[in-house]
Amino acid sequence: MQELSLAEKIAALFVKHITRPGKYGDGGNLYLQVRKSTRNIPSDAVTKSWLFRYSRFGKEVWMGLGPYPDISLSEARQLATRERKKILQGVDPLTDKRTRKIAARVAHDNMLTFAECAELYVESQAPGWSNPKHIEQWHSTLKNLAGPTIGHLPVDQVDTALVTRCLEPLWTTKTETASRLRGRIEAVLDWATVRGYRKGDNPARWRGHLDKLLPRPSQVARVRHHPALPYTEVGAFMQELRDGAGIASRALEFTILTAARTNEVIQANWSEFDLDRRTWVVPAGRMKSKREHRVPLSDAAVMVLTAARGHSKRYVFPGHKRGSHLSNMAMMQVLKRLDRTGITVHGFRSTFRDWCAESTNYPSDVAEMALAHTLRDKTEAAYRRGDLFEKRARLMADWANYCSKPSEPAKVVAIRQGAG
Repeated sequence: MQELSLAEKIAALFVKHITRPGKYGDGGNLYLQVRKSTRNIPSDAVTKSWLFRYSRFGKEVWMGLGPYPDISLSEARQLATRERKKILQGVDPLTDKRTRKIAARVAHDNMLTFAECAELYVESQAPGWSNPKHIEQWHSTLKNLAGPTIGHLPVDQVDTALVTRCLEPLWTTKTETASRLRGRIEAVLDWATVRGYRKGDNPARWRGHLDKLLPRPSQVARVRHHPALPYTEVGAFMQELRDGAGIASRALEFTILTAARTNEVIQANWSEFDLDRRTWVVPAGRMKSKREHRVPLSDAAVMVLTAARGHSKRYVFPGHKRGSHLSNMAMMQVLKRLDRTGITVHGFRSTFRDWCAESTNYPSDVAEMALAHTLRDKTEAAYRRGDLFEKRARLMADWANYCSKPSEPAKVVAIRQGAG
C-alpha cells in the first residue's frame, strides 16, 4: 500500500490524474484504489474505486464504497463519515452493508409481479408436461389475456375485481378460453401463495367464489367435442380411405384401427413393434397418462405395417424431410381431400367408443383401456393390475372386422368365448 504524506493529501485533481496502481489515503479511513484494467485496451488503462478501511476483531477490513468517477471525492468523504459513525455506534459497517443488501433482495422478491410469478410457475411445471406446446400456450394465455390487466401489478395486489376484469370480456363469447384462463390464473396465484409472495384466499377460485359472480360455463356455451364420424358410416369411409394412396392415408387407417392418438401414431418407431406377437408398445414418454401402453394389433393393422416397411428405418410413417416423422396435420389433409371437413382425426376415438357401447357387449373398462384412458374409479384402478390385453385383442379384431364391412347395419357383437 502506498500512502501519501499530509502535504500530498489527495485533491480532486490528483484523484483524476493518478494512474499508478496502489492505495492512496485521504484520511478518515478513506482510500482511493487504483488498479490496472483487466480489459487491456489500452494497455495502460486503470480503474479507480473508493475503499473504507477499519479494524474488526483485530483484523484489517477493506469495504468498497463505489467506483470513481461515479462517486466523487466529496461524496466518498461523506460515505466514509457515515461508516465511521456506525463504528462509534457499535455497528459493523460490512455486516450492515450485507444486511441491507439481503433486505433489499427479500423486499424485491416479496413484490414480484403477476407476470414474474406466471413465468416462474410455468418454468417450474414445464418438465412435467407431456406436450411442449403447453409451455407456449400457457405463456400466450397469461401474457395476452391476463397481462394487460394484472401482469404489471405486484402479485399480492391481485384481487377478485381484477380477476373478473380479465374474465368478463370473454366469459360469454369465448367461454372455453375464459374458463381456461381462470384456471391458469388460479394456478399461478396458488403457487405465489405457497411461495410466500401473497396471503389469503385465491381470488380466482371457482367454487364458493367466482361461481357467485359469473354464470356456469355450461350455461353460456356448449361443450365442444371433437367432431366424429357416426360408427355406422365407418365401413364405407374405410373403403374410401383404402382406395387412396400415400403415407398419410395409411397412417390414418392405422390410427382408426388402433384407436390411438395422432402423436402416438405419427411418432411410432419400428423398434416399438413386435409383429410376430402382434403387439405395439408405446413408450410412457409419448403417452398422455405417462404410462407405457401395449396395443394389440389386428390382422388389418399388421397389413398396414407390412405395407409401410421400407419407407424409413426409424419412423413407421415418415415425413417429407429426411429423418422426420409425418406432420400432425397430414391426416387432417387426407380428411380434407376426402371432403370430410366436418370430422377430426381425434374424433375417430369417439367413433370407436360409440361402437363399443352401442354395438358390442364388451365391458366399458375394456374399451377405456383400449383408448388408454385412466380409470376414473381410483379404487378400481388400484385393484386392477393387468391391462386386459387378451380381451382388448379380441375387441380390436372385432373392430377391424366391423371397419371392413361398409354399410353394414348396426348390430350387437357378442363377446367371444372367454372374453368375460
